[in-house]
Amino acid sequence: MSTVHVIGAAGFTGAQLAALVDAHPYFSLGQVTARADAGKRIVDVAPEYRVDAVMQEFDPDGVAAGDLAAVCYPHAEAAVAVGELVDRGVRVVDVSADHRLRDAALYPEWYGFHHPRPDVLADAVYGLPEINRDAIAGARVVANPGCYPTASLLALLPVKDDVSDIVIDAKSGVSGAGKTPTPDVHYSSVADSVRAYKVLAHRHTPEIAQELGAAVTFTPHLVPVDRGLLASCYAGFGGGAPHPDDLRQRYFDFYAHAPFVEVVEQPPGMHAVQHTNYAQVCPAVDQESGRLIAFGVIDNIMKGAAGQAVQNLNLMAGRPEDEGLR
Repeated sequence: MSTVHVIGAAGFTGAQLAALVDAHPYFSLGQVTARADAGKRIVDVAPEYRVDAVMQEFDPDGVAAGDLAAVCYPHAEAAVAVGELVDRGVRVVDVSADHRLRDAALYPEWYGFHHPRPDVLADAVYGLPEINRDAIAGARVVANPGCYPTASLLALLPVKDDVSDIVIDAKSGVSGAGKTPTPDVHYSSVADSVRAYKVLAHRHTPEIAQELGAAVTFTPHLVPVDRGLLASCYAGFGGGAPHPDDLRQRYFDFYAHAPFVEVVEQPPGMHAVQHTNYAQVCPAVDQESGRLIAFGVIDNIMKGAAGQAVQNLNLMAGRPEDEGLR
């Protein structure tokens, strides 16, 4: 058994993650922490998970070398906690954005803070198992990808070396905004409406560009659903468009050993993956323009956050990648 601590368990992602660890056949739930909700049980703030563990203030002295931890703090706050844990010999999945960008100089521009532990950042492995499985297994810090990058990258990675002029139009459910209420995600603002936000300035843009090795135009939209994220990706083929059957086979081959990625023949919808760690991708060729159209759909809290974190924890613990997630 491995002990897994969930640092920041009161939010949407943290509560889901703690529930997955609590039900896991190999992991034992260690500290589950919160600040405003310290002293409450997880079931008190997220009754759908029925986890009785009591949340407490984060106590670094309560972790032991060799333990695993998942940090679900907001960006800029997570890096400090991750550094403390790593210094104690704990291996960490950072569910925040604080270790996703390899270049520390990008953090002031995109996240508004100077990274406090560039030494830890330098060791972090980008936690998309479909491309970094072996590196994740041996990592001391894994940077859990963002939800928009997860869906977009899975839709584009099989052809990333053959496309250019990439445009991503993505739509996410309201839970992606987190648990803290704001006017922009109030029911009255979201219901019966779809709107683009953070146009040309969304923080996931450099993360997507980093992993694709190419510039991207990325526009997110908020849609009136709870969970789910759909990325519609468009790009030009540099050497001419492949036959649709050849394109689809390339995706099948690329994801042949990815237990949670399903290549489908029709554009997928959110219902196909909600409350699961599965992703569905669908590539197609626009015969008129010769451009790629590729769709990626995930549950933003599962494969986009908590489920993917458990997938990474499994790899770090030497367990089957899909354990506790089927």
